[in-house]
Amino acid sequence: QVQLVESGGGLVQAGGSLRLSCAASGRTFSSYAMGWFRQAPGKVREFVAAIGRSGVSTDYANSVKGRFTISRDNAKNTVYLQMNSLKFEDTAVYYCAAGPSMGWSQVVYSYWGQGTQVTVSS
Repeated sequence: QVQLVESGGGLVQAGGSLRLSCAASGRTFSSYAMGWFRQAPGKVREFVAAIGRSGVSTDYANSVKGRFTISRDNAKNTVYLQMNSLKFEDTAVYYCAAGPSMGWSQVVYSYWGQGTQVTVSS
């Protein structure tokens, strides 16, 4: 079992940056692919970014490509999401997730954090 705890959310002006962290419990963190998803009010949860177990492979939603960077530190059991050039439409609750492989679909991921709020003011 993996427990995930996100942090780093907050209020930022458009054009600003935030870095989200997701700390995982357990000694098997490196055996999981990790993903970030987000859910805005009144919208379905959507894929943001994913990273493979070693950190070499990454994937991004088109809406964040070039602005967001996902990375992981297996020694610290932590995955990060660096968010630059934030836009109003990036406002959402951001969730990290762990699963056996990378993917855009939520069903790929077995474990989820509780989420962290990101609010971008225009």
